[in-house]
Amino acid sequence: MIKFNIDSPDKSISGRIQEKIDNLNKPKGSLGRLETLAKQICLIEQTLCPTLREPHHLLFGADHGIEREHVSVSPREITWQQMINFTRGGGGVNMFCRQHGFKLRIIDVGVDYDLSGNPEIIDRKIADGTKNFLYEPAMSMEEFERAINTGAEQTDECAKEGCNIICMGEMGIANTSPSSIWMSLFGNIPLDECIGAGAGLDTEGIRHKKEILATAMDNYRKWCAARKTNGNQMLADIDAIRYFGGFEMVGAIGAMLRAAERKMIILVDGFIMTACAIAAARLYPEVREYMIFGHCGDETGHRRMLDIIGGEPLLNLGLRLGEGTGALCAYPIIESAVKMINEMNNFDNANITKYF
Repeated sequence: MIKFNIDSPDKSISGRIQEKIDNLNKPKGSLGRLETLAKQICLIEQTLCPTLREPHHLLFGADHGIEREHVSVSPREITWQQMINFTRGGGGVNMFCRQHGFKLRIIDVGVDYDLSGNPEIIDRKIADGTKNFLYEPAMSMEEFERAINTGAEQTDECAKEGCNIICMGEMGIANTSPSSIWMSLFGNIPLDECIGAGAGLDTEGIRHKKEILATAMDNYRKWCAARKTNGNQMLADIDAIRYFGGFEMVGAIGAMLRAAERKMIILVDGFIMTACAIAAARLYPEVREYMIFGHCGDETGHRRMLDIIGGEPLLNLGLRLGEGTGALCAYPIIESAVKMINEMNNFDNANITKYF
């Protein structure tokens, strides 16, 4: 069984943080979301003078057995082709990492292709993709634990370089399918309302996807009925995660949990990573307090998924690329919140009458 030691941030300095924010030379509350962001970051770092250090982006890649059921318009080989493209700096994730000063780590946890000869890709392959969850669990408990531990290990490597803010992205054709199922299971939402076009399915493609995923859910419930969890909720949640999830998704969950354990800021991307955030919070609810949600994407259901976890996105740009790009785009807003609390003058120093 996985085990992390995640505590909620100590709230005892909340009053002092709020007092500092309210005494900046501006009308009280006038910088809106920047003020709440600054307070959250101060609480995570347990300081009135927060910093953002050595930002890192983890991009996990893996393939999915459910792709064999034609639930995605993109073929399986796109996963490995894009992984190689990332090593050449040609992806959206590369551009935004360069723009915002993030160090990119590309990790193969289950791509159905031999990438071991590429020195730019960290080889942590668990298998050549997951099994087809239409018929059986996508991964075993042992594989689940390996994926979790791989994500945790990657966060540890970032922390060694002084990182205190981290985001995750994914590359895995068909991974909107497990994300939709997690949304349904963990949000208690009818499955049909959780399924969208993914990378561009047409009406018939969406109908087929709904049919396949509904059958997979029926088979999962039969599997659960035959399996004894003895009322252990964490074990039941792990079963749901590993039955449907991809190695890249479970790797991201492990990275999030370790980041919270290390009291790092977690910047969450779109539909897939929000599904991973929900799964992580099912296992350890305290992880939610370390998360900042970068954007609300264009995938059907993402807004509702954010509502499940109580995430208020910083951006709404209609993005649905994945890779962590939306989280990276939101980073300058987080920088602004930190600069606000550190660099704005207060009423006393500015010799301005405090009028409230």
